[in-house]
Amino acid sequence: MSRTELENAAESLTDAADAAGNDEARERLEKQSNQLNQLATADRGPDHGRLARHEHIITEIADEEGGDVADHADDALDSIHEFRETLEGV
Repeated sequence: MSRTELENAAESLTDAADAAGNDEARERLEKQSNQLNQLATADRGPDHGRLARHEHIITEIADEEGGDVADHADDALDSIHEFRETLEGV
């Protein structure tokens, strides 16, 4: 089952990684992108808690890097928020 919003978030994070100014930020963003891609196609979708952890990490990196990285990270966060609106629970 494809979860388009998570795929969009992963793509935005790939763009953010390309714009990152240092290797650590790039690697962290690539890791988040890969994990969201996996969640987008997994048999069972992520819950609110898992997505909140991703949001926290992405926000932290965006705050540290700023600029284009933050812009792409914000796009990713918007996509994650959109997906979370479809989930039951919190």
